[in-house]
Amino acid sequence: MKVSVKPKYTIEPENIPIRTEFIKLDSFLKFCNAVETGAMGKQVVQGGEVKVNGFVCTMRGKKLRPGDIVSFAGQNWRVTADEA
Repeated sequence: MKVSVKPKYTIEPENIPIRTEFIKLDSFLKFCNAVETGAMGKQVVQGGEVKVNGFVCTMRGKKLRPGDIVSFAGQNWRVTADEA
C-alpha cells in the first residue's frame, strides 16, 4: 500500500501567474520579488534555502509549472497559468 503525504503550508501560497509553459526556479524567485537579483536567486537555491512542493531544491534551473509551490524565507508562492 502506497501512502503519500502532502506537505502542509502554514501560510496560504500567493498565486503567481506565468504566461509560458514553465519558468526556471531562480528566475521565478526574481519574478515574484523574493530576491532582488538573479545572482541572489542562484545563491539561495544552491544554498538549499528554497523548497519546491515541500522538498529542498538546489537545482536553480528546475522547471516550475502551474501547480508547483515554492517556499523561501517564510513565504509561499503557487505557480499558476495566466488565463489572459
